[in-house]
Amino acid sequence: MKPKYIYITFLILSTGLIYYLVNKPVPKTELKLMERSANISNSSEWLNTKAAIEKLLGDLRNNPNNSKVKKQLAMAYIQESRVTGNHGYYDKAAMELIDEVLKENATDYEALCAKATILLSQHHFADALEIGNKVIKENEYSAYGYGIVTDANVELGKYDDAIKSADKMVSVRPDIRSYSRVSYLREIFGDTDGAIEAMQMAVDAGLPGAEQTEWARVYVGHLYEMKGDVNKASEFYQTSLYHRPQYAYALAGMGRVAKARKNYTEAVNFFTAAKFNVPDYSFYDELGEVSSNMLKPNDARNEWNEAIDMLAVGNGKEGDTGHGHYSDRELALLYLKTYQYDLALQHALTEYARRPDNIDVNQTLAWVRYRRGEYRDANEKIDIALRTNSKNPLLLFQVGLIKAKALSIAQGKPFIERSLAISKNISPDLKYEAKQLFGDSSLMALK
Repeated sequence: MKPKYIYITFLILSTGLIYYLVNKPVPKTELKLMERSANISNSSEWLNTKAAIEKLLGDLRNNPNNSKVKKQLAMAYIQESRVTGNHGYYDKAAMELIDEVLKENATDYEALCAKATILLSQHHFADALEIGNKVIKENEYSAYGYGIVTDANVELGKYDDAIKSADKMVSVRPDIRSYSRVSYLREIFGDTDGAIEAMQMAVDAGLPGAEQTEWARVYVGHLYEMKGDVNKASEFYQTSLYHRPQYAYALAGMGRVAKARKNYTEAVNFFTAAKFNVPDYSFYDELGEVSSNMLKPNDARNEWNEAIDMLAVGNGKEGDTGHGHYSDRELALLYLKTYQYDLALQHALTEYARRPDNIDVNQTLAWVRYRRGEYRDANEKIDIALRTNSKNPLLLFQVGLIKAKALSIAQGKPFIERSLAISKNISPDLKYEAKQLFGDSSLMALK
């Protein structure tokens, strides 16, 4: 047996090592500007952004304690994160800058707004709401603060509170940001026409070609898609591409239009171009859907697995490879598509624990339960998803399938009919499933 002091020495060294590993300083992110992909690096906007960020980086090198420059650089990073989809780097770097400012002044208004914005982007909605309430408590006329509170309340399923804060935001500053919040809420409560009207007001209040304006314009197209009017949706996507060439989200919109028209090769080209410009997981997901429709299951699985890899790396983690972004709802839906039902349920329950009142989260958990054959539990959660009277055709179609299995064909059929009355653009897989369940001649619109 070895002498006892060897074990004591080992224990002391081990304890010291563990303390060091737990408490060692986390290396700061190197501040830099990442190059954009080739297709979105030729605009005058990029040249101006590049010059502005490089100047801020230079100013910060000359004066590392300049809080004003830190805040300006953080906000520039937040916007660049939106434009490029490089959330892993820019969100983390922006948060480090803002935390440095707040360490010196915990009540800095601009820093608090920036921090809440990053938290919203990372799906830390409860934390963002806490900061947003703090901001408007200090300044009851802060439109930015009301925007933060509105977004957080929507994501947490506190819809009545969201309406109040959105109304206040519009009264303080009627602009692209406040009109877009009104649009979201109208959509949630089933007023699609009202949502289109409000989002068009947002577009009209913005500068054509600016990323925020074109995002709003693309969302109008999305709302027309929800109504089943892909021709009108296409007009908005094409207009967006005219004002902002190669805009990834407009390209993806054109991909969905092509998919709805069953022009699958064209859809693949649009989604491929979109993901080349911005590495958004949703473009890989959409490509997987198109590949599935083309009866290419291996290609579909590859796209979905790549989307899973993109989201799983940073899901909820902080550190060198993670950026603290919660992606459990998105992962649950992707795991369903790859037939990994246990993982789908795990992530759906994790998201539900975080946001039990959100209708989209309840829809996701209900659909996971349905796929697992747990129809009673699925029906319970889908009723919560219906509580705002949403007119989302996919939601209504899923409700119809769930209620047909959990209750009766007679109780499910009206929801399928309501869905198809809004839009015939439902995935072929779901239509086939409904045909099997209701009978080929039961719902003629399924043909």
